[in-house]
Amino acid sequence: MKKQLPKGLYAITAENFSNGKDNITIVKRMLEAGIKVLQYRDKYKTKLEKFKQCEVLRKLTIDFGCFFIINDDIDVSLAVQSDGVHIGQSDLPASETREIIGRNMIIGVSTHSPKEALLAVEHGADYIAVGPIYKTFTKDSVKDPVGLEYLNFCVKNIKIPKVAIGGIKLSNLLKICKYKPDNICMVTEITSSNNMELTIKKAQEIINDYCQN
Repeated sequence: MKKQLPKGLYAITAENFSNGKDNITIVKRMLEAGIKVLQYRDKYKTKLEKFKQCEVLRKLTIDFGCFFIINDDIDVSLAVQSDGVHIGQSDLPASETREIIGRNMIIGVSTHSPKEALLAVEHGADYIAVGPIYKTFTKDSVKDPVGLEYLNFCVKNIKIPKVAIGGIKLSNLLKICKYKPDNICMVTEITSSNNMELTIKKAQEIINDYCQN
């Protein structure tokens, strides 16, 4: 039976922005600090390297009761039996992805416009990422910011869960919470933090107090 994406803080790996630490080391700390939704994203490793890391992370996420999503690599997702797969606009559509992964995993789709959001729903996505809200540098090919107007559109018009993403920091988190998306994603704010545990705690408190109520 397909699971539901837990609401709240949504973390993504970013080894290039982790102060020299590898994904496994960073994720262990994330999990110990209470992260319950994690996406593995790595644009630079070989398929085998990603598989080996995801094997370890799948076991860790099960141990900590964390929902585990893998970005782009459908074959790796199937191999380690992640909870979900996340795809972009240049990947296979959600409908074709569903044919490959079956009914037990969820599918997330990155969207940057109302048209893309509506199409993702039409193709059977289980949730959409909405962004980048602000300027971000975590990927080589980054879209221009879509701003809060697009987030507002999605919250009002898209019925499946929405994940706000892109340049979100503790300093602007309250602005995002105002729109009450189902999830809020923070990447380098967590992975680059000198005190990751405190950053996660503060973010979760803000989201729980101002976004989920």
